[in-house]
Amino acid sequence: MAGFFGLFNYEKAGPGIRKDAPKKKTFIVFFETYFRNFWKFIPINAVYTIFTILFPIAGLGHVGMTNVMRNTARDKHSFGLSDFFETAKKNWKQALIAGIIDILVMVILVFDLWWFWEASAGGGMFESICLGLSLALAMIYAMMHYYVWTLIITFKFKLTQIYRNSFKFVFLNFKNNLICGFFLLLVYAVSAVLFLLGHPIAWTVAFLLNVCCFPAFRFLMIQYCAFPAIRKFIIDPYYEAHPGEDIEKRRSLGLEIPEEDDDEDDEESDEEDPDAPVFED
Repeated sequence: MAGFFGLFNYEKAGPGIRKDAPKKKTFIVFFETYFRNFWKFIPINAVYTIFTILFPIAGLGHVGMTNVMRNTARDKHSFGLSDFFETAKKNWKQALIAGIIDILVMVILVFDLWWFWEASAGGGMFESICLGLSLALAMIYAMMHYYVWTLIITFKFKLTQIYRNSFKFVFLNFKNNLICGFFLLLVYAVSAVLFLLGHPIAWTVAFLLNVCCFPAFRFLMIQYCAFPAIRKFIIDPYYEAHPGEDIEKRRSLGLEIPEEDDDEDDEESDEEDPDAPVFED
């Protein structure tokens, strides 16, 4: 499947578009989606920034923003801030814990990188190896971030399952994670350059971009990278084995449902299956 991240094309034929019309490339769909919702994203970006500044509750901001961007990427209607706060309220326990884990891990990784960078300046082989390992761990943890928050809001998984699956997705979707990471680094580079210019106007522009534009841009891009892999490796395999189950939950995620599945009796869908990827309501 062609597209910006290779695994899945979110583009759907809308009203008035022929079914056999050529699909747009996913990177085009991404930018069209982002700029079509640009003004709606601004207040959500601002609220998200407030949550992230208040470190202990940053996780609540992450899940809220992830839900809004997941719905937007899946071409599902989103109520913006109301969805943001509702998701944060519904997932607050796991989000808070994951946010605290985030802070602790980032502090440890930053300290390790600084320590081994300084130590390796003397040319020590052991310190250089440790620096390389720290960089690898930092990259892996950054890629796990693409999945942690989406798994929290999509499935009723335990945190251990969420982190274990996120770690697996680092390697299952490695090429696309690298591509996503590259473009995210470009976003961070723009901010860094503006701050380094040292001019008040550049600082103002950097501030406005980081508060009003970049959060939604980053989270939406991550959804175009992460959700196709989650669908490929978790959702689709389950529904191939259980074709008539959870029709409404599948619709809520914007998943295509074959007509024969849609017409089946929903009585069996209420039965508990221990192997099911239990979805959040």
